[in-house]
Amino acid sequence: MIESKLKEYTSITEIYGPLLVVEGVSDAAYGEIVEVELPTGEKRRGLVLESALNRAIVQVFEGTRGVNIGTTRIRFTGEVAKIGVSEDMLGRIFNGSGKPIDKGPEIIPEEKLPISGSPLNPAAREYPRDFIQTGVSVIDGMNSLVRGQKLPLFSGSGLPHNILAAQIARQAKVRGKEESFAIVFAGIGITHEEASFFIKEFRETGALERSVVFLNLANDPAIERIMTPRVALTVAEYLAFEKDYHVLVILTDITNYAEALREISAARYEVPGRRGYPGYMYTDLATIYERAGRARGKKGSITMMPILTMPGDDRTHPIPDLTGYITEGQIFLSRELYRKGIYPPIDPLPSLSRLMKSGIGKGRTREDHANVSDQLYAAYAEGRDLRDLVAVVGEEALTDRDRLYLKFADEFERKFINQGYYEDRSIERTLEIAWDLLSMLPERDLKKIKPEYIKKYHPKYKRQA
Repeated sequence: MIESKLKEYTSITEIYGPLLVVEGVSDAAYGEIVEVELPTGEKRRGLVLESALNRAIVQVFEGTRGVNIGTTRIRFTGEVAKIGVSEDMLGRIFNGSGKPIDKGPEIIPEEKLPISGSPLNPAAREYPRDFIQTGVSVIDGMNSLVRGQKLPLFSGSGLPHNILAAQIARQAKVRGKEESFAIVFAGIGITHEEASFFIKEFRETGALERSVVFLNLANDPAIERIMTPRVALTVAEYLAFEKDYHVLVILTDITNYAEALREISAARYEVPGRRGYPGYMYTDLATIYERAGRARGKKGSITMMPILTMPGDDRTHPIPDLTGYITEGQIFLSRELYRKGIYPPIDPLPSLSRLMKSGIGKGRTREDHANVSDQLYAAYAEGRDLRDLVAVVGEEALTDRDRLYLKFADEFERKFINQGYYEDRSIERTLEIAWDLLSMLPERDLKKIKPEYIKKYHPKYKRQA
């Protein structure tokens, strides 16, 4: 509710795109919420994007159609954008600005928090540890997700990243502990078809009960696209640091967010950076990604899996490039594997989880996990290299050992990477499949695995026992 004592202006001097320039404004704050009242009495919301030299630039959420210079009233509320939060948000679906769209009742908030969040003091951060099981072998086995980590998924147009996101949201869990676990899912700039898919999947699989879902559609205002991940992360921070939940935040698609950032930057006539994106995009993305983590003295944690589609499958594009600098690894989806019918088409060779070693091993997953992962990587890499060689010299020129590794690469893709959409594999099952594949190779080639683990887990010795 806007009080009459708040400052009101009728001094709009320019309108360009979704932006208004208001002259004679004093004390307007960056990020301040504005009420825009049209001559017809219609009221819209806006956000201060810039304030200097007695003028303010305001972005109108619902657009500037119908706004009239001289008669439209602008009221500055003195408040930043906030969202009311409550545990009752679990199991609910909201739009990109936090309003319910599931025909349920309005949320009665326990408190209202600014969507800009409270950045974690680096000195107060706990090192990310503890394994999160996604049920997807190629992630759990070779690029493990660790509690408090930021692990992005790099995809391409037409690849099944949204299907994989829904599967991870349904299956992700903290193992072996009776701890509260929640999913905060934010769809950013997605189509109506994609929104319908996510709503259907969350409801039919029961994942909605432990999830808070935010959906910003492609035809929603660009400024809402900027708000959506911040609204989602504010709810995640509340659940994690005030209600002791371990929260997995899935954001899809960060590319749509960056496009909205570029659109607003262009409307403000800012000097563009690489490929037209604003020069401050690195800093802006960091304000989102760095809200993940664990805080000393707090039981909860925020783990983040942002998903982005690389324009033209270009890994050097500014969005994946800058994301890679800020986050702790990346998971790549492969168009080649997708063409082969492999799901999920995750390529483990360029993929990397920098914090994996901190979250696996004895007491967390299993003692042989790290060794098995290293051996799988080495054997698959050799098999892939041999495929390139076969394309040049033919398979007839290969040795028997080469043919064995070539076969291993095929079996690895078919049995380890490939799995069903509703197949939720435990880490024990993932390691069992890995050992079955490694048993194809001569034991002398398993140089990355400790001999005691070979004696304990190799199928040959298990059968003898």
